Amino acid sequence: MVERTYENDIKVYVSVDVRFDEGGNIRPLRIIWEDGRTFEIQRVLDVRRAASLKAGGSGIRFKCQINSKETYLFYEQPRWFVERIK
Repeated sequence: MVERTYENDIKVYVSVDVRFDEGGNIRPLRIIWEDGRTFEIQRVLDVRRAASLKAGGSGIRFKCQINSKETYLFYEQPRWFVERIK
């Protein structure tokens, strides 16, 4: 299910396909955007607890490489979000 928040147009809730390893670590594989487009995550460059300064909220921040560009994906339990690029 794809969700979108309307009170903050910068914060976009998305569906994410993930893999959990035997140690319980999360590895996001692809993002399903609000219009149904799918974006493969080529690499996860960094993982840490952090806040989104642009959209508000905090959680586990994944610095990802998608289509050769770096972007942040946040896991704000129980949902995932990205910062919309304007």
